[in-house]
Amino acid sequence: MDRRARDEATGRNYPRQVPDVVTWTIAQLTDWVNAVIGETLGGEIWIEGEISNLQRSNAGHVYFTLTEPADEAGGRAPNTLAVTLFEWHRQNVNRHLRRSGGAVRISDGVRVRIRGSVEVYGARSQLQLKMSGIDPVFTLGNMAAERALLLARLDGEGLLRANAALPLEPVPLRIAVVTSIGSAAHADAMHELGRGGIGFDLVVVDTRVQGADAPASIVAALGRAAAAGVDLIALVRGGGARTDLAAFDEEIVARAVASSPVPVWTGLGHEIDRTVADEVAHRSWKTPTACAAAVVELVVAGAQQLDDLWSGIEDATARRLERSAIRLDRLASRTARTALADLDRSSSHLAGAAHRVRRLADAHVIRGSARTDDARRRLVAAAPRAIGDQGRRLDAIAATVRAYDPAVSLARGWSITRGADGRVVRAADLDEGDVLVTQVADGRITSVVTASSSGIASDGATVPGT
Repeated sequence: MDRRARDEATGRNYPRQVPDVVTWTIAQLTDWVNAVIGETLGGEIWIEGEISNLQRSNAGHVYFTLTEPADEAGGRAPNTLAVTLFEWHRQNVNRHLRRSGGAVRISDGVRVRIRGSVEVYGARSQLQLKMSGIDPVFTLGNMAAERALLLARLDGEGLLRANAALPLEPVPLRIAVVTSIGSAAHADAMHELGRGGIGFDLVVVDTRVQGADAPASIVAALGRAAAAGVDLIALVRGGGARTDLAAFDEEIVARAVASSPVPVWTGLGHEIDRTVADEVAHRSWKTPTACAAAVVELVVAGAQQLDDLWSGIEDATARRLERSAIRLDRLASRTARTALADLDRSSSHLAGAAHRVRRLADAHVIRGSARTDDARRRLVAAAPRAIGDQGRRLDAIAATVRAYDPAVSLARGWSITRGADGRVVRAADLDEGDVLVTQVADGRITSVVTASSSGIASDGATVPGT
């Protein structure tokens, strides 16, 4: 039987033929293409790619696009394939994933290997894959391989332990919690931090923790947390499938954690595997609750260490003070004994000196009294002679004074002439008209100068004195 007969027997439409012309309907072309695809591929195939644009319908169907990375060297745009997972196949796929441990979840950004049949969807004339199965081992292995390569690169650049090398505050009280606000991880971490009764200064930074835009959101949130001047950053997310934590395996997130100037602790809620963010963080825990509890324990231990240190300082200080008090008492006792001995010796020296001073003073007084008596006798004996001698000297002086008395000279006929100002005048100093007062033995004579010349004679009118 030829192909046309087989298609007609199976009820497939076939194009209507007219002389020299074949006309197809869209449905016929779609059926023919699907038949060719089915015969060529031989049924279902396996195909790999990265999930994007995932959507779920109310009927339980799942639609997404399978993307193949672009050829950057050739500039080719990425290849895409529409995928449909109907409800009855979705239940089978989920059962298979649960039997495999539940580590893989179909979500954006997850690289998968899936099985299905290829066909053209007639309503859109679009090539699509009707998914019926998935290989979780491929996804996990691919993630593990990429994670290993990234860790090797970070280690080669010295970033693997860069954040772990940062010093940690002994009592970190200003804490940044980077998480999805309103999530269970956010609630668990805040509850645990508040349960310890410690006065934390909390800075909560919201971020996406799943999906294609989660890596960039986490990097930005870590930057805001570090800029807030905190002592420690807690990056937390609740549990889920291994693929739900894919954002924390991204290189930009790993580098942001590794290069953070603030220590980063992670609590990413996965009990089995560790993400790259866990590997490059300062420290990591399996859950947000465990991470927050570790922060509380660190602060309590730091506070206890400070209390112990303070108690040690107090004890050491008390012991030093006690030893110092004992030494001071001993020193005071020795000083008192030495001072008393010195005082005794000084008192003895002082008493001896006072005795010697008294003896010397008495001797000086006796000698002084003897000298005084001798001087008094000499004075008594010499006084009459001295008085006689002085009397005679006074008589001689009195005779001299009497000889030079102006009154005596005036009585002899001498006179004294003064100017109006009372000074004794000379002829050379006089001018015509000057008034003169002449003192004689029995009075004064006032005159006016009409002329003057050197010599004894004077020609002038005289006026009787008063």
